[in-house]
Amino acid sequence: MLLDRRIGSHTKTSGGLAKAALPYADAAGSETLQVYVSNSRGWALPPGDPKQDTLFRDGIGERQLPAYIHASLLVNLGSPTELTVERSIATLEHALRRGKAIGATAVVYHAGSSVDEAHAEKAMHQLHEQLLPLLETAAAEDLPKLLVEPSAGGGRSLASKVQDLTAYLAAVERHPWLGVCFDTCHAWAAGHDLATPGGMTETLDALVAAAGPGRLQLIHANDSKDACGSTRDRHETIGKGTIGTAPFAELFRHPATAGVPIIVETPTVEHEGHAADIALLKGLRDT
Repeated sequence: MLLDRRIGSHTKTSGGLAKAALPYADAAGSETLQVYVSNSRGWALPPGDPKQDTLFRDGIGERQLPAYIHASLLVNLGSPTELTVERSIATLEHALRRGKAIGATAVVYHAGSSVDEAHAEKAMHQLHEQLLPLLETAAAEDLPKLLVEPSAGGGRSLASKVQDLTAYLAAVERHPWLGVCFDTCHAWAAGHDLATPGGMTETLDALVAAAGPGRLQLIHANDSKDACGSTRDRHETIGKGTIGTAPFAELFRHPATAGVPIIVETPTVEHEGHAADIALLKGLRDT
């Protein structure tokens, strides 16, 4: 029984953080959850409602639900546009401080892109100059950790293949406050053939070799609508996409996933789709 791999989903917050997210998590059978604390496709940084923050923090504590924040999808620390980089850092700092207020464990953000090849070297320098100070601040103030999520590839990604994590982490001096979030759909889209028997194991082995033991701290479990190597990030219900069910069983057997929470981000109407995917994954985990 591999019960140390908690399974939950990205959870709605519309209508109030605690008021919306906690009932949703209960209905979906979540053992962990992930939320947005700002618009997923905007730069506005709302302060939050202190009453809802307290209710949420108390609620996840009572339920023993580790909580994660996904930062805005606009975050791009590799952008050649200075204002985008400034807003990205401000967004991550906002998410970290909101994370501390609501009792979140970590903040997930996408690795980003240099947009064009000519900016690639400078983009990695930006990581060092912009992200490293934020990591230092987060560590000094005991804020949640940051988790970089490799992308689906394409568009001059700073990290899409798991092997890219070596250079990405080196750019921030392998700071201990930066962990990794592994998304199965992203990895598949970037060209990791998870569907071949042993493919998930091989990919996770490569991730550990690139990032180091213990750096994997969250998993996004998503099937894909598209072919391996498509560079298209289109999630599908687990077992109904091109990855299939077997690789997820293989994921649970890998030692690097021990103790690592798993978040489902699959298509759903209200909680029903997430509940079904969570139940399926629990079945794979517990056999």
